[in-house]
Order: sequence, then structure tokens, then C-alpha cells
Amino acid sequence: MPLWTCETCGAQFPASGAPPASCPICEDERQFVNWKGQTFLTHEALTESHRLVWRDDLGLAGLAVEPSFAIGQRALLVPQADGCVMWDCVPLATPEAVAHVRSLGGLKAIAISHPHYYGALADWSDAFGGIPVYLHADDRRWVTRPHAAIVHWTGDSLCISDDLLLLRTGGHFAGAAMLHWSRGADGKGALLTGDIAQVTMDRRFVSFMYSYPNYMPLNAGAVRRIAAAVAPLGFDRIYGAWWGRNIAAGAKAAFAASVERYIAAIA
Repeated sequence: MPLWTCETCGAQFPASGAPPASCPICEDERQFVNWKGQTFLTHEALTESHRLVWRDDLGLAGLAVEPSFAIGQRALLVPQADGCVMWDCVPLATPEAVAHVRSLGGLKAIAISHPHYYGALADWSDAFGGIPVYLHADDRRWVTRPHAAIVHWTGDSLCISDDLLLLRTGGHFAGAAMLHWSRGADGKGALLTGDIAQVTMDRRFVSFMYSYPNYMPLNAGAVRRIAAAVAPLGFDRIYGAWWGRNIAAGAKAAFAASVERYIAAIA
């Protein structure tokens, strides 16, 4: 029986003889159901029509599906001495992409910011021997393909290595998380935010939304809580959710200025 992937959000569902009746992630107000109706692709159909590509993105290796699929995100590989940590996930794993990641040292873990990036997390974990997949427990209800490798961590932070810290910021989802890489940006620190703090097109600021496709802004209280969670961290760089959407330097000051600007705009 085939695995099924939601065509709109990229979430993977368990193997079954027929596609799921619906996708709970897309039915939530932060996402949307495709205008042509809820549609799913088998894993085989997805691999026939799409491929995985990889390239450097401001010093980190990235992976993405082409042609663009679902929300169009890319995953980033943060290097560690014993293998990479994949930050966020993509809806597809292929033998060629797995081989490429092996050439970079393989994967030791996967960490995901929130449910819109769960993708093919189970396939990527299995490809590297069942490595742990860190998802915050507050978002447990959104898992569409349960898997033994999923670690539903709790609390406000979790160290997953000596220089990688998962930080529960909330905002976009209750369990939304960012990844702080203390050795990133040549030792000045880097913050991997996904779209919890969305790098703007001018790459000088970040912004905050509850729903991007439905244009629902995040409230001021939630943004202040995100800012408070990030404030103790040292970082000079921010990696956003899509190719090139990064702040290369001066990111901590840009983040603070962004919070002030955002709150003033919605007041």
C-alpha cells in the first residue's frame, strides 16, 4: 500500500489503500484546503513529478523539492562532529538525496519548528537508522504519520548537542520552536527561525504571522513572548524558511528592531 502526501501542506500520511479523507493541518485556519479540493499524492507519484535538489545557503547545505511543492520550504543541515542535524523537513526523501547527505557526514537527528514542516520526517529518520525527530509535545495532535523515532520534548528548551539548543517560542503554533546554533556564523551564533520569525524580502527585518496564507497577524503579546525567549541568546545571523531568506549579519539588533516595528504597526 502506498504512503500519501498532502499536496497543499506536504504532510505525509501512513500507508493505506486509499488516500486520507482529509488533512487536519490544511483544515486548520493557519493553512488552507486547496481550491480544487483536498488532494493527495502517492510517494511514487511525487517522485515521478518532483526531485530533491541541494545547494549552499549562506554556509549551510540545504535541500528542497523542485518544482516547488506544498509550501516550498527547504531543510538545512547543521554540521556536527558526529553527523548533521536536519532543521525542518521536506515532503520527500530520495536515494540520491540520502546519498548526498551521507557524503556530508549523514544525519544524527532531525528537529522541526512546527507542523507545516513535518513533511517526510519518518522516511528521513528511517534512512539513517531511526534517528530521533524532535517535535514539541504541545504540537503532538498535528502529527499525521506517527513514528517510533519522534521525541515529543517538553518545556521551554532542549539541548540536543553542546552547541544546539531547541527553544520553544510559541507564536505560530503552541509548540513552535527555533534552533540556536552557538557556533554558527563563525562563532558569533546563528538562529534558525523557520517562519516563526519570517525574514522579510529586504532581509533587514523579520515579521510575525499567525497565518501566512490567510493574512492573520500574530498578536502583540505573542510577539513579546517570542522576543523574551530569544533575548538571552547571542546570535549574529538568522536563517529563515526559504532559499536566501536570511539575515547574514547584525541579526540580533535586527530582530529587536523588528519586534518594536511590528508592535507599533499593529497597535
